[in-house]
Amino acid sequence: MTSSVLDLAPVVPVVVLEDAADAVPLARALVAGGLPAIEVTLRTAAALDAIGAIAAEVPDAVVGAGTVISVRNVADTVAAGARFLVSPGWTDSLLDAMKASGVPFLPGVSTTSEVVALLEREVTEMKFFPAEAAGGTAYLKALSAPLPQARFCPTGGISLASAPSYLALPNVGCVGGSWMVPADAVAAKDWARVERLASEASALRG
Repeated sequence: MTSSVLDLAPVVPVVVLEDAADAVPLARALVAGGLPAIEVTLRTAAALDAIGAIAAEVPDAVVGAGTVISVRNVADTVAAGARFLVSPGWTDSLLDAMKASGVPFLPGVSTTSEVVALLEREVTEMKFFPAEAAGGTAYLKALSAPLPQARFCPTGGISLASAPSYLALPNVGCVGGSWMVPADAVAAKDWARVERLASEASALRG
């Protein structure tokens, strides 16, 4: 795996799974569609089992954990097989735990001060969240001149239509989104539809 999550694919699917049994077929559909990096959020009781199943059964997937908000989350998800970590925000203790985890991580930021604080801690790759609500492409473009060393994965409110404008920015490596894993497709186990949507997303380039 590349050392940077930002360089795996133009889009990182943000997945919420209610049933761990859906994890493997969903991951296979996303990989087949060209999106190997998959962020499974810790928003459901099935999340850890889902991460473990993907890690064990879908070797071409690079499964990560999202909504990582505690030191315990870091330990649990890495033990389950997560190969990268994503947080909506960060604290010193959470950052220390992610740094010590041995896997790549994207701490969440939404303000310039948070970006500067991470740069001070020698972290240059971050999640920008919630992207649309926090200022979108205009905000990220404004950050690129004074803080060119910071690179971002914007997530939150991004769609197939808006993703290209983010990917065109010099400080954006990839975007996170859930439009290729719509809840109705997952509920119906329509993995062909997921693969088709993933293929559209994987074709996006800045």
